[in-house]
Amino acid sequence: MTRPLTLHRGHIALIHDLVMAALSFLVAIYLRMDATWVPGWEPSMLIVATGLFTAVAGVSFLTSRMYKGVWRYASVNDLLTIAKGATVTVVAFYLMMFLVTRLQDLPRSVLIINWLVLLALLGGPRFIYRSWKDRRRAAKQGIGQGRIPVLLAGAGDEAELFLRAMTAPDADYRAVGLISEGGSRVGRNIHGVDVLGELTDFAKVVEQLRTKGMGPQRLIVTDHRLDGAVMRWLLDECDRLGLALARIPRLTDLKDGVEDKLTLRSIAVEDLLGRPQNLLDRDSIAALLAGKRVLVTGAGGSIGSELVRQVAGYRPGMLALFDAGEFNLYAIDMELSKTHPDVPRRPLLGDVRDAERVAAVLAEIKPDVVFHAAALKHVPMVECNPDEGLLTNAIGTRIVADACVAAGVRVMVQISTDKAVNPTNVMGASKRLGEMYAQALDMSGNGSGTRFVTVRFGNVLGSTGSVVPLFQKQLAEGGPLTVTHPEMTRYFMTVREAVELVLQASDFGLAHPDYRGKIFVLDMGEPVRIVDLARQMIRLAGLRPDVDVAISFSGLRPGEKLFEEIFHGSEPPVPTEAKGILVASPRWVDHAELSGTLDDLATACRSHRADRAVAIISRLVPEYVPSAEAQALVAQLAAD
Repeated sequence: MTRPLTLHRGHIALIHDLVMAALSFLVAIYLRMDATWVPGWEPSMLIVATGLFTAVAGVSFLTSRMYKGVWRYASVNDLLTIAKGATVTVVAFYLMMFLVTRLQDLPRSVLIINWLVLLALLGGPRFIYRSWKDRRRAAKQGIGQGRIPVLLAGAGDEAELFLRAMTAPDADYRAVGLISEGGSRVGRNIHGVDVLGELTDFAKVVEQLRTKGMGPQRLIVTDHRLDGAVMRWLLDECDRLGLALARIPRLTDLKDGVEDKLTLRSIAVEDLLGRPQNLLDRDSIAALLAGKRVLVTGAGGSIGSELVRQVAGYRPGMLALFDAGEFNLYAIDMELSKTHPDVPRRPLLGDVRDAERVAAVLAEIKPDVVFHAAALKHVPMVECNPDEGLLTNAIGTRIVADACVAAGVRVMVQISTDKAVNPTNVMGASKRLGEMYAQALDMSGNGSGTRFVTVRFGNVLGSTGSVVPLFQKQLAEGGPLTVTHPEMTRYFMTVREAVELVLQASDFGLAHPDYRGKIFVLDMGEPVRIVDLARQMIRLAGLRPDVDVAISFSGLRPGEKLFEEIFHGSEPPVPTEAKGILVASPRWVDHAELSGTLDDLATACRSHRADRAVAIISRLVPEYVPSAEAQALVAQLAAD
């Protein structure tokens, strides 16, 4: 039994285009010759020429992939494809005619006329069809009815992408206007949606729209260049005007390109604290990491895991993951197996306090670059267990650094913290000792040529010990949000930005030997009051501070400071050629002298003599000022 012939839409489109091609040839001749034939041609010649032109058009259209697009979504790209097909058709046909007739009876201008007519006959019906379908859908669904009216902040490419996405039948939003950061586009429109004012006109624009019965229910940020200060101001204004605030994802976050459904996401704390992104020298970072053997200690932690992700993106020859926590190590290893299965990797369990294990791992892996991110960093916890904190943060750093020298590592990058500056807690003092040991080895030359680059930065949003996860947990429980002091401030940076700048500083420090013994400090911007952060997080959750969720003050914890510093008073910040990276020149201690004292510290810590350990770090780090609570704890431990 024979199957009936079925015409698909692609076949119908091809038949349409062939008819238009034949018609365009006849119309071009008519327009040029004011007749339906060419003087000197027999009628049969005109039929043959028309048939030949149509055949050439068919071959050209099929090879130009004109039937991959959908008429319903005809766009500029489709018009370019049509222009390509029409150009190939006309040029190929007239070349053939030239070889046969030398175009003696056919004026050359027919070629141009034919191309224009063919373009109109092919493109016109497509765009008429799209317009008809749009109007039909709008009439059928009552476009805009039931959709959420929104105002867009931004009038660039991402706003245009959002407006195109909103033409879909299942779109949830209806744009009633745009506001732009600059005034150059005010008064213009994108896809029929007017740019009504600048960002500073936000409140006025909302009131005007409400007067017209078009008041928006939400402000959607489409411009990802807006910095944290602007985002905080927009949040305040939205809160005052009763609007929700959201943003579209970055174009780079769309997995499948612009074909992805644009799903709005809530404004995150990172958006409020963000700063303009620094441009990285990715080529030089790639030269440092691509094809090299890289080891990351603390690979399962918040900083270490992000280091692993970004290093993997530069295609190292081997990526070794070293961590004392089995589950964290398993989690990052499994993640890499999915995101970067082609990168050779080794998950290695081990503690940086175990000198034999660390030395054996480095001797086996023979890394070119070591990122030392392993640390105990929760201030109150280390304050209660000073010997353990010092063993990991100070003695552990010494063990890793010595193993790097023995293994001939090209560069070790020491991850430090702003709490190492004028420390009032053991955690900060222990990290300062780690800085000092890396400085001493870098200045001594250490015999193997290993460079030591120390990078210092402040709090990382979402990291272990950060206040943000605590606030999120307290919000989920209904509050209150606990803040230690109304005036407490901290520097914040996203983990992604911090690690990007760590990689940049690592490459920069290695390439500039004149910075030996210096400490690279990431530009953290302006400090943020913790109570303001708490209020913003409550409002981002759609709740009202002090009404729906309370904020309580619990008092400073042992070892905490009201204000963190990223530089000692005697080490003023000096900018470098690398944007976002400053350099400090703190005092350093001779390696031999420091090493002998660290031997005593290791002995005190391993015998759990916290009082002796604290006394030793007080000598090594004279700027360390223990808190009253810490002094009482040490006295109690000494008495016990």
